[in-house]
Amino acid sequence: MGIDVKLQVKLSLAEGALEDALAEFDEITVTEMVKQVLDKAIALDGVECEVIEGPNTLDEFDAAAAT
Repeated sequence: MGIDVKLQVKLSLAEGALEDALAEFDEITVTEMVKQVLDKAIALDGVECEVIEGPNTLDEFDAAAAT
């Protein structure tokens, strides 16, 4: 029997850390990065993730940093 757990997580990190992480992998999103980290940490059957606020891509990060 599977068990679903729904979480709300807020990540706070330095701009440089986020930019470096997004730039390290071509075209990765914050959503995909979080899904990969969670899946590798505890081998989940499935992971759904959504960015509600803040940049999700390197392009969005650059646009936010420019303002």
